[in-house]
Amino acid sequence: MATYEVESIATVVGGHTRVQDDYQGGVESIIRLNDSFPLETLQGIEEFSHLTLTWRFHLARPEDVQLHARSPRGNPSWPATGTCVHRNHRRPNQLAVSYPRLLGADGRDLLVTDLDAVDGTPVVDLAPYFREMGPRGAIRQPAWPSEMLADYWAKAGDRPPGPSA
Repeated sequence: MATYEVESIATVVGGHTRVQDDYQGGVESIIRLNDSFPLETLQGIEEFSHLTLTWRFHLARPEDVQLHARSPRGNPSWPATGTCVHRNHRRPNQLAVSYPRLLGADGRDLLVTDLDAVDGTPVVDLAPYFREMGPRGAIRQPAWPSEMLADYWAKAGDRPPGPSA
């Protein structure tokens, strides 16, 4: 097994302040490019509507990794699936990919919305989203991801009243 080091190139500033499973939508945050990179590395980025962001689950611990099949979110009505079928911090390298909407650029700061990372998250890569690099052909998936993620991009204010709000 090969190992290599990856250094963050930017940091999430603001936005979500705690890890949560749902209600990720409508929150603005900043992707702040590290001072070690020249500003011209972002030249032209404002022409794009979305970014492809690779980031690390920095609040996760190595012992959170679970290399076995389990039901998503512990819900027994969803099938037990393997570690690489989940999109959470329990995968071996604890990395995530998100596609936030770019609202604007100001120097080293990229203002985004709909990013499911929390304040302080290290960003290991960023690029504009190219439609041509997205999935080709029909998308196939079982029903459980749509059920599980029904409220994922809802705004926090859209939560139904009750003890979990």
